[in-house]
Amino acid sequence: MALLRGQARSLTSYRASFVLELSTNVFATVMDVVTVLVLFRVSRTVGGFTLREALLVVGLSSCAFATADLAVGNIERIKFYVRTGLLDAVLVRPLGALPQLLLMDLPLRKISRCVFGAGVLTFAAATAGIDWTPARVALVIVAPLAGMVFFCAIFVVSAAVAFWWVETGEIGNAFTYGGRDFTSYPITVYSGWFRRLFAYGMGFAFVSYYPALALLGRTDPLGLPDWVGYAAPSVAVLAVIVAAAVWRVGIRHYRSTGS
Repeated sequence: MALLRGQARSLTSYRASFVLELSTNVFATVMDVVTVLVLFRVSRTVGGFTLREALLVVGLSSCAFATADLAVGNIERIKFYVRTGLLDAVLVRPLGALPQLLLMDLPLRKISRCVFGAGVLTFAAATAGIDWTPARVALVIVAPLAGMVFFCAIFVVSAAVAFWWVETGEIGNAFTYGGRDFTSYPITVYSGWFRRLFAYGMGFAFVSYYPALALLGRTDPLGLPDWVGYAAPSVAVLAVIVAAAVWRVGIRHYRSTGS
């Protein structure tokens, strides 16, 4: 908590600069929504989804990713810490390495993305014509949280590759920001091995697509049963288990900056 308070005071000491960063950081999340709107300028449906239904998908995705990016996105800097030896100083402190790394450069400027993502999800849920039941009310709350946990795990796994290969930027981005782009659309727009790998093999389909189907009361055109729409928390737990294992192996593999 002391690290968190210190980072917050540091980032907000220059208020005008902080407000400007808040304003500009929302741009990336806005573009996710704008891209979907552009697609619907030339088609009435995309992957079998109407505009309002597609906004529910992108709302779930944006809310989950933006929150995860705020919470753990700066773990991507670990390649810099490994290359410069700063990670050595982190490891000798009587605190967990991962919490320290997450709080060393707290990206409070990304809060605006979370607010916008939550706004898109709220608007989409209110206008998509959902037949609300207690289960769906719970799902619209739990699904973005499960998606956030899932993306946090993806960030950690992608960053942990730096313990073996420092220059991992593009590889990591393919699964973090690439995963965000993948989950912004119904998976029916993809096909073949690409859909099998990202949607099912890596679990990205359970961030937004299947929760959206469950909220809308639609059956899966790809043939999976209806209960899959409620599987997001289970998939998130599995992702955390994998991320924790990869992180522990990476920490044990690390042998100072020369490794």
